[in-house]
Order: sequence, then structure tokens, then C-alpha cells
Amino acid sequence: MANIPAELRYTKDHEWAKQEGGRIRVGITHFAQEQLGDVVFVELPKAGARATAKKAFGVVESVKAVSDLFAPLSGEVVEVNDALAKAPETVNGDPYGKGWMIVIAPSAPREWDGLLTASQYEEFLAQSGP
Repeated sequence: MANIPAELRYTKDHEWAKQEGGRIRVGITHFAQEQLGDVVFVELPKAGARATAKKAFGVVESVKAVSDLFAPLSGEVVEVNDALAKAPETVNGDPYGKGWMIVIAPSAPREWDGLLTASQYEEFLAQSGP
């Protein structure tokens, strides 16, 4: 099964979320980057932008497809991984580390409770099929 860190939460759109103090770091899952193939471009919002849960906040482009990125929670984007503009392939090599995308200061922290745990996400992937 794909790499699914237990300490993170997940969306059915294959984004991960990590609590860091009162903020949430966001990226795409190992499964998502695997499905996309080689990532060649990442478009992210500017710091200060609003993120809305389950709405697109950016785009990731690979050799196979262009896919929207969906916010796991609502809030203000307080940090953006600008390094991905020059090295989008980092998303493939380290999706849970240096391949992170944005950090959100959540405006509705209770939305965290609606995200999937690692075991729920693993079950979702198993039910989704190949």
C-alpha cells in the first residue's frame, strides 16, 4: 500500500494536512503524486489568499495530467512553498516533506475533525480500486 503517515489527516481528493501549532501544512499524498507521474509545474496562491475547504487553491501539472489542488480546511494561506516553482519534481521525491505546498491559518479549526485518518484514507484507497 502507498506511504500513508499515521500523524497526518487526508482528503478524498488526495491532499494531506499536518497540524503545526495553530497552523495546517498541506500537500498531496504519495498516492496522488504516483498517479500524476512526473510533476512539471505547480501553481500555488500567494500568501494572504483565502483557502476554502474542498475548493481549489492551486494546480499541479504532470506529464500525464493537470489537476486542481483542494484545500482540506478554510482559512488564510500564511506560507507558500515557493521552491516548487523552480523544482516541481520535489513533489514526487518528497511529497510529505520538502514537497509541501501551503500552510493555512484555519478559520474553522473544527473542519480538522472531518478529515480522514490514515486508516480511513487507506480504506478509501482500497475501496477506490486501482
